[in-house]
Amino acid sequence: MSALLSPTLFGLALAVAIPLFAPSEARADFRVCNGTQNLVGVGIGYRAQEGWISEGWWQVPASSCATLIEGELESRYYYLYAEDSARGGRWTGEVSMCVAENEFKITGVGDCFARGYQKMGFKEYDTGRQGSWMVQLSDTPGTQEGQN
Repeated sequence: MSALLSPTLFGLALAVAIPLFAPSEARADFRVCNGTQNLVGVGIGYRAQEGWISEGWWQVPASSCATLIEGELESRYYYLYAEDSARGGRWTGEVSMCVAENEFKITGVGDCFARGYQKMGFKEYDTGRQGSWMVQLSDTPGTQEGQN
């Protein structure tokens, strides 16, 4: 019995194998990478159809990354707030949004305290309408700018 495939079977085998070896498409996401030696809690804000949304907490271990938004980014501007859980350091900005003590997804940025939330300053990231974006959190000031 021959170990060779007939031309028809070879073509079928090749057609099935090609998708397995084809390069995968690049994923479009909003990611945060933690370049510190401590666990960091991260919240994100963005504009959605129902209004301003803030949500969190993603727990990002030291020297690792987390995807906050999966898929193609739909907004130009995203807002980020993060806390170092060990040392209490924060990555903040000028845009006020609501956060909660535990996991949250909050619609609206007004009356945070009256609604039982805290108000924190989120940093604005202009993605320039890129399909994906990454923010690097670091202990060194000025090295946390986003990249696509």
